Amino acid sequence: MHAQEIYLEMQGKDSIQTSEINKLNPTTVFKDYKTLIQKIDTTEVVLQKLGYIALERDAIVRKNDSTYSILFDLQTRYEQMRLFFPENMETFGLTKRDFQLVSREISDNYFILPFIQIEGSLEILNAFIAENGFPFTTLQMVEIQPAADSPLILEAILQIITDDLRKITGIEIRGYDKFPRSYLKYIAGIKEGNLFQREKITEKSSLLDNLGFVRNTKSPEVLFTKEETRLYLYLEKTNNNLFDGIIGFATNEETNKLEFNGYLNFVLSNNLNYGEKLTLDYKNDGQDQQQFRINTELPFLFKSPFGLELELQFFKRDSTFLTVEKHALANYQLNVNTKIFGGYKDYESTYLLDTQIPGEVITDYTSAFFVFGGSYLKPQRNSLFPYKTSARISNEIGSRKSGNTSTDQFRTTLTANHIINLNFNNSIYLNNHTALLTGSNYLANELFRFGGINSIRGFDENSIDASLFSVLNTEYRYQLGNDTYIHSILDAAYFENQITSIKSQLYSFGIGLGLRTKAGIFKINIANGKQENQPFKFSNTKVHISLSSVF
Repeated sequence: MHAQEIYLEMQGKDSIQTSEINKLNPTTVFKDYKTLIQKIDTTEVVLQKLGYIALERDAIVRKNDSTYSILFDLQTRYEQMRLFFPENMETFGLTKRDFQLVSREISDNYFILPFIQIEGSLEILNAFIAENGFPFTTLQMVEIQPAADSPLILEAILQIITDDLRKITGIEIRGYDKFPRSYLKYIAGIKEGNLFQREKITEKSSLLDNLGFVRNTKSPEVLFTKEETRLYLYLEKTNNNLFDGIIGFATNEETNKLEFNGYLNFVLSNNLNYGEKLTLDYKNDGQDQQQFRINTELPFLFKSPFGLELELQFFKRDSTFLTVEKHALANYQLNVNTKIFGGYKDYESTYLLDTQIPGEVITDYTSAFFVFGGSYLKPQRNSLFPYKTSARISNEIGSRKSGNTSTDQFRTTLTANHIINLNFNNSIYLNNHTALLTGSNYLANELFRFGGINSIRGFDENSIDASLFSVLNTEYRYQLGNDTYIHSILDAAYFENQITSIKSQLYSFGIGLGLRTKAGIFKINIANGKQENQPFKFSNTKVHISLSSVF
């Protein structure tokens, strides 16, 4: 059995009004009387939002057992609303620039909105007020009346219904009780005393996801009382220890045999719930060239914006020389993106052979430098490419001592990269690494060394010595999904060697693939490098396979 359906007829004062009403009333059949009443009320509200603010409606008439009718008199349809600015709007953070976002017609005293846009525009302005620390303050229209100069314009005064300014009085962390709170203050910019700005707090909280060792499990919540505004963050500790291994292989031009080289990177992060990091690097180019590096970072010492970085590095080239590099840097977190640092660095290099090889400018030396610089890091929401922009510049001023000779020197290195996101699938990656050594009487064992997977691809690791070099890496990336991407490789470099008087350009090109697996992120790069004025050789192709695993 089925309940009897009922019918509704909506009419206006004339045929034009009836046509306007019928545009909003495609449903005329209802299952019960309550649903029919709801439809009438909804239609009235919609008509008012369209500008029929003074409409009138008659009582509902029952024509027979199954049919009802109602008559509307729409009267004048107002097309625009002239709203006068509220008093003391600056107190609540509103400026005329904010009103320009919702209106194209603004004078010194008022702004004009199309009638249909009033509700949405006031919601936007209310959101501005809430983000300025007044979450319970609202805008209302008062003294509504027709404009004297136009029969189709209504006028009203905007009035701010005020509430007390809200600031964060307490922060509670749920789910990760030992989370290092200094990251809230100096990385996310969330601290007690801040204005309560819901959207900004949500945005800032998401920055914590880029730390790697923590993630948000749900959006922040707030508890309002008369005296307090208490913020609740829901965090979860995540594993962030990293094992990164690279295997490279290429054909030796002299022997035509396949040679292997490798790179191991081991990072322990936040195991003590302090945000600390310990990094171990080992590189071997397969030709008796080895490099070992250990680095530790201790951020936010004693809950201050100051941190400490210590590093020890060994570089050995076959049996020719060994160089030991040490540095100690103190850093200061200026804001959530920017850090500056200063400290001390020294080098000690030892010539390992008993007799000097003719033509080689290698000898024992020690050097000491004052170091200063800064770094910038801007994250983005992309699990494969978590950072949109990063930059670091480091300057070293000091001297080198070799025998009884002392030489003043200056060293600087710059690394900067940026991702241009064209859309979700397509992006362009740009990276530059530049280094300069100035002084006199250069030694081969003090020059910069570059080349390889983390420099210009298609060349052997650390195979090129230079007193000046600049490498530009470019990739066109196509993201096939959240876990897979392919990319091009197009690199260019310029370098100078003051000892050999070489000035040359290098080029490399190739393709690459990145794939997230259960074991980690698997990458394979195939690149071929050549020097200017040299022909292309297929035997110069380098293949690098890496796996980055988080545990």
